[in-house]
Order: sequence, then structure tokens, then C-alpha cells
Amino acid sequence: MAKLIIPTPLRKFTESQGSFLSQGVTVRDVINDLITKYTSLKPHLIDDQGNIRSFIRIYVGEDDIQSLNQESTRVDPNTVVSIIPAIAGGIS
Repeated sequence: MAKLIIPTPLRKFTESQGSFLSQGVTVRDVINDLITKYTSLKPHLIDDQGNIRSFIRIYVGEDDIQSLNQESTRVDPNTVVSIIPAIAGGIS
């Protein structure tokens, strides 16, 4: 199963779970499995059109899915998928 790493800020929506296992074959499948199990996470990851929110980055291994096949990027059973939320801040 593919292993999805959940960042600390989103763990309050996953019963404090830091990872999630999915049998999905694409990134989209993995994310759908996650939001099916943890429904309160959906508005934080998915926009009104059903797409992954633009400020959320998803990595398959060390590669951003934006440089691969986006949500259609295939995942193998040993794949590690990571959600990286945008972080705002800094000095103006």
C-alpha cells in the first residue's frame, strides 16, 4: 500500500494520525481514500470544483506532482506520498 504522510497542522483532522495507508493507484485515489476516511479534512485539501487546492503541494517521493502527471501520477505499493501545506509568514 502507498503510504501518505500527513503534516502536523492537518493531524487534528485525522485523529492525530501522522500517516495513512491507501491501495490507490494514483495520487487522486490516495487523496480520495484519505478524505473518505477523514471527512473533516476534505475542505482543507479539496476546492469547490473537486480539485486539490492550489496552495497544497503533493509529493511522490521527492517529486512535486506538478512536475509529474499531477493528480493522475501513479503510485506503487511502496510509494511515499507527502502533503505539504503552504506556510505563510516572514518579514515585510
